[in-house]
Amino acid sequence: MADLLQHVAPLADAQVAAKGATDTAGCLVVELHDLDDLRAAADVFSRVWARADGEQIVPLEILRALTHAGNYAAGAFVDGRMVGAIAGFLGEFDGSRTLHSHIMGLVPDARGRGIGFALKQHQRAWALDRDLATITWTFDPLVRANAYLNLTKLGAVAATYLADFYGPMTDELNAGEATDRLLVTWEVASPTAVLASHGQPQTPDDAELRDAGAEVLLDEDAGGNPAAHAVRADRLLCHVPRDIFAVRRERPELGHAWRHAVRDTLGAAIADGFRAVAVTGSGSYLLERPDAELLA
Repeated sequence: MADLLQHVAPLADAQVAAKGATDTAGCLVVELHDLDDLRAAADVFSRVWARADGEQIVPLEILRALTHAGNYAAGAFVDGRMVGAIAGFLGEFDGSRTLHSHIMGLVPDARGRGIGFALKQHQRAWALDRDLATITWTFDPLVRANAYLNLTKLGAVAATYLADFYGPMTDELNAGEATDRLLVTWEVASPTAVLASHGQPQTPDDAELRDAGAEVLLDEDAGGNPAAHAVRADRLLCHVPRDIFAVRRERPELGHAWRHAVRDTLGAAIADGFRAVAVTGSGSYLLERPDAELLA
């Protein structure tokens, strides 16, 4: 793999990785232009983010306009049926052109099969083909599965915490919740992203991290409540629940407690210069200062 990092052109390698991801997931991922395919993508998004008023979370006409103007949309198909979709638009980040990945969703029976990973690898190859070095997006820091995909499986980092970024939302996943988000930056040609694209993510171990001096910023007590701790280390662990959606359904007040605890710990640490660089196997963010010595 070291030879691959040194000698293979980034775009060619990304295309190989994207093909490998679709083969592993058993799906076909293609860029979307046709109106019927864009309508199917809008329907996928609406299934994931159902709204009480029945309106589409991303209307068909918006997808049509975005793709017509040269922006990105792709769909994942299994046996001819679209089971996942992703869309984004061109923008600027840190003074450079970037792709902002606005939304990705999978229908329920397509989850846990690697299809989301395949969609992101297709997106990565699309960006490299257009000389875009970075893809950005936002996600709810309480959704552990998304955090693990974004930071560990894809090799992205998060260095910006956005409190109540979207304001009130009315879809089933976000209604009644503050829309705090982490802003992800994915350096698509970085060694971490390349290794991750070939199924070799850097997955840190909690015990090894603690033995190496990492301190626990936030964990979960026996009753499922967030428990914050005073810390002084340059490497921190911040735990989040396994399934925040189940927590919100069963104990809404506990869901709100986790929101504020994560904002007050993870959010404050990022404001103080830490970056979220991975998620451990047991569901803790690994936070590091940019100049901290990385684990081998």
